[in-house]
Amino acid sequence: MKDYKSILFVSAGACSYGLLATLVKYANQLGIHTSVLTFLQFLIGFLCLLGLHYFSKSTMQVVSLSAKLKLTAWGTSLGLTSTLYYLAIQYIPVSVGIILLMQSIWISLIVEALIRKQIPSRAKIIGVIIVLLGTALSTNIFAEQHALDIRGLLLGFGAGISYAVAIFSSSNIANQLPSPVRSLFLVLGGLLLIMFFWNVHIVQQMTLKALPWGVIIALFGTVLPPLFFTRGIPKTGIALGNIISSLEIPISTISAVLLLHEVVSGIQWAGIILILLAVTVINLRK
Repeated sequence: MKDYKSILFVSAGACSYGLLATLVKYANQLGIHTSVLTFLQFLIGFLCLLGLHYFSKSTMQVVSLSAKLKLTAWGTSLGLTSTLYYLAIQYIPVSVGIILLMQSIWISLIVEALIRKQIPSRAKIIGVIIVLLGTALSTNIFAEQHALDIRGLLLGFGAGISYAVAIFSSSNIANQLPSPVRSLFLVLGGLLLIMFFWNVHIVQQMTLKALPWGVIIALFGTVLPPLFFTRGIPKTGIALGNIISSLEIPISTISAVLLLHEVVSGIQWAGIILILLAVTVINLRK
């Protein structure tokens, strides 16, 4: 039996990520620009991880310049994911945005198949089909009166692609280093991408009232999830960890309903359940 504390840690990490988009969109409605929120999220997250790095045993290990550059370069995918995702929910509901983001489930399988030059197993192929069917239901594309902004759809799907790259980099780059060290340079890469992407908009849109929201979003998006996941997933295992992490989808949807008063139909909930089923099919072993 898996350690229940580890399961709770992974669940807490998934719930933290699930709340993120709703918090960002709520802050947007208060007049705080996306550029400022993403910048503060990664800046505060980087500073917290930097402090953790220098007050932990990980400082005893020397990190090569090559490893730093690789992690920082791949870490730009984290910044791009947040940027595209937060832009997407300006045009589409959060409940739809999270579904597009989680297209990373099957995109990651394609990336893995190309890198390893292996055809995915039958269970994974079935899982992908279920994900696509669940996506069709969750985005409610069969309802003619429910037209979704194409800009939001493209940005959301772009976030899904970027998220798949981020997942790959988080699990395959410089694995010999401790998780806090790897997270530090990955987040640094995300911060640099955000500064490059938004540039002067960050300074132009910066306000004092954005700071507390930046702290909250950094806490739920950059600080807590890596700590929870690195504590829980080594004991739960990757397969069970992925299944538990899919809690991010219903948590994001429920928070959007409660805080943003978004309307989610029964068909959309059916699609969400299908996607959760797909995650289970893909990850469970015989």
